[in-house]
Amino acid sequence: MREDLYDVAIIGCGPAGLQAAIHAASKKAKVVVFGKLRKSSLYKAHVANYCCYEKPISGKEILETGRKQAESFDAAFVDEDIIHTKNENSLFSLVTESGENFTSRTLVLSIGVSRKKLGVKGEKRLVGRGVSYCVDCDANFFKGMDVAVVGNESAAVTGALTLLSYARTVHLICRKLMVTNILYDRLRNSQVKVVEDTWVKEVIGTEEVEGVLLKNGDTLNVHGVFVELGAKSALELAANLGVVFDAETFSFIETNKKQETNIPGLYAAGDIAGKPWQIAKAVGEGCVAGIEAAEYAKKLADS
Repeated sequence: MREDLYDVAIIGCGPAGLQAAIHAASKKAKVVVFGKLRKSSLYKAHVANYCCYEKPISGKEILETGRKQAESFDAAFVDEDIIHTKNENSLFSLVTESGENFTSRTLVLSIGVSRKKLGVKGEKRLVGRGVSYCVDCDANFFKGMDVAVVGNESAAVTGALTLLSYARTVHLICRKLMVTNILYDRLRNSQVKVVEDTWVKEVIGTEEVEGVLLKNGDTLNVHGVFVELGAKSALELAANLGVVFDAETFSFIETNKKQETNIPGLYAAGDIAGKPWQIAKAVGEGCVAGIEAAEYAKKLADS
């Protein structure tokens, strides 16, 4: 367990998170960044029409260069997902997928908002009627029911473990688990029923979810299907912090021109702060969030 107190913690290492890290660390703030470069939507993309780059450039190159820049200012990087956030005593507590705890005076959320879908028959039609993309948001609606979680990574495993406190039976459907040894051991020592080496072929149900048909030919009779592909989204991580989302779609975190949320010390930048979903916007907001978070942390430290 790490006992260090950071000035600025950043969840997400896309362009917004990296720019926030560069600016916060350049102001001598103690910065830590969580996430995996390869999971950024920019990583496999090719970027054109970006200021100061006459020819297209790979997203991978942009991200790797940004990380090196942040590290040159002594920003620390932890290549793990954050699975839990908490705000208490004016500090933010963060737990990684391997169980390490970090504490910071400020927090910048810079994870994209896109929620990956399975793209299978019945999924879209039954969203809100048994199909969910957020365990933390909807677990309470499935008390005493049989449910399935679909996914291979930390969001799926932690979601399945969370659902054990609500559902009667929890199935985890995965092709191959890709989590830390600590999280893997927690799963194996739990009551979650792991269904490996297969995937969902169809979500079954007329008015509500009645089950899932798997690619191996089996059928699971469940009332809920939680699609948790990849890491926990910023919306899930922010849900228990009391953050205000946009009133119309409940999809973006509301911020002011300083990228401040309604929670003191908590900032949001990039796609999670709303459209347009462009690198230029993400970098600009990351710059503002990093500067503001560093200055706010300094005031707290001096008070």
